[in-house]
Amino acid sequence: MLASTRRSERRSAYILIAPYLVIFVVLFIYPTVKMLELSFTNAPLIGAGDWVSFKNYLKLFSDRAFNTAVWNTGYFVVLTVVPNVAIGLVIALMVSRLKGWTQSIILAAFFLPYILPVSVVFLMWRWIFDLQFGIAQYVIEFFYGERVAVFRSIPWFLPMVALITIWWTNGFNVLLFIAGLKNISPEIYDAAAIDGANRWQLFWKITWPLIWPVTALVLTIQLILQLKIFDQVYLFSTGGRADPTMVLVQLIYREAFQRNHGGYGATIATALFVLIAALSVLQYQVLRARGAER
Repeated sequence: MLASTRRSERRSAYILIAPYLVIFVVLFIYPTVKMLELSFTNAPLIGAGDWVSFKNYLKLFSDRAFNTAVWNTGYFVVLTVVPNVAIGLVIALMVSRLKGWTQSIILAAFFLPYILPVSVVFLMWRWIFDLQFGIAQYVIEFFYGERVAVFRSIPWFLPMVALITIWWTNGFNVLLFIAGLKNISPEIYDAAAIDGANRWQLFWKITWPLIWPVTALVLTIQLILQLKIFDQVYLFSTGGRADPTMVLVQLIYREAFQRNHGGYGATIATALFVLIAALSVLQYQVLRARGAER
């Protein structure tokens, strides 16, 4: 009887997970395998090609565009990941101190940009930084001494896109941190306050260790998202010098869809996939080990 019940439960479990497995294989495993296969050929985007073994991968090391894209992607990650997470945590700490409708309105205000499509974000910020009419140019002129076409100036381009990205995506981080902060029992703070702990000690000894698992999750999510950056960089570089500000996904798009180099585009995509997987696993393991030490 017991064995029959277990077989029935196992059968039910297989039936329940079968749709997910089918979708996962069809939409992830199969395209990944085909991408790997394509990366060893000189095929166009659509159609067969000749097998070239590791020729595409060897080409990466001498490709100046690829090296530039790797550098720009890494630079963008440095500009966005940690600042985005830190700002989200600070905002969440402030919002969590509010109550009732005030908290809901302030939280909605911070989350609102996150639901905007990238096209709206692009048009909004292009107007804000417009060289003649943009309101941000008054601030730039005050501190820098002159107006700057920030999306046509290479030193300004990625920092400004990073600033816009933080503004656009920070609401998601705030939401995750708010959820983590709500899981901390108020009784812990009350007990620490009775023992004479000040506000900084409450944060450093209680809030920070308990919120660390959420922080590790947010850092990992942000790392993956920013390594895959494309939309903002592509839109804001339209009409300007795209090559010096190109990132990896933009290079994949250019090689595969604009130059019809499907094999080489797949090679760059494979390199990016390996980079994201390696850095994400490494970062998460380091953060988890650090959290275990706390």
